Amino acid sequence: MSAAVIEVEDLVASYDGNIVLDGITFEVRAREVFVVLGGSGCGKSTLLRHLLGLHKPASGHIRVFGTDITGLSEEELQPIRQRIGMVFQGAALFNSMTLAENVSLPLEEYTDYPARVIQDIVDWKLHLVELGHAREYLPAQLSGGMKKRAAIARAMVMDPDLLFFDEHTTGLDPVMAAELDRTILRLREQLEITVVVVTHDMTSIRRIADRGIMIADGRIVASGTIREMEQSNDARVVNFFMRHEEGAKQRVAPGAAAHAGRSGHGY
Repeated sequence: MSAAVIEVEDLVASYDGNIVLDGITFEVRAREVFVVLGGSGCGKSTLLRHLLGLHKPASGHIRVFGTDITGLSEEELQPIRQRIGMVFQGAALFNSMTLAENVSLPLEEYTDYPARVIQDIVDWKLHLVELGHAREYLPAQLSGGMKKRAAIARAMVMDPDLLFFDEHTTGLDPVMAAELDRTILRLREQLEITVVVVTHDMTSIRRIADRGIMIADGRIVASGTIREMEQSNDARVVNFFMRHEEGAKQRVAPGAAAHAGRSGHGY
């Protein structure tokens, strides 16, 4: 078994006295794609913020790279966060900056590398996500899929060991979503990184997940591989899988499958 990159033990999270997460326990192993599932308002985003150290738990422990982060100060968290990349749902690119300038921001803020070195690193990261041709583009010139890949390049520019994705397929059509999933899997293999994905996209989950958890009513109601979770008798799990499977079928555009093999340079 691979070593654990993230260990969560009896995590309790609350806001204004209301418990949002209660007794959450799981681990994420090195070099796996781990998914966090659940409906809207179940606590997925709250869990993600705690894993990043943005919120302190009411009780419990979160260990990242073997360090308990629950009691660390912002200054003490900084070296750990520099080993983590984050891809936000909306890509979060600065519209007035070129793609290369957007990707270079973490390097300019956290390193003292000379400009030429930064340029070489940025070019390499853009090449990894097949955007080397678009370094001087502004975000307005990029398609939805290209913006997502640009966000991945920026998240990887500091060579993180751990990469988080928040609803990464939101706003993409089925073909673009499939291409993005393939990019995630390819980068995981090439860079030997660990990936945590927060999502409710069942089609994507089936393509990329090694293991995961499902949260409902603030607790983990299923865990393991997707096949293992599907075998749950918990009505909340059964209904979640059925509802999102039906939704995925309805979203597949007519003829989309015929274009599934097209080049990713336009997505």
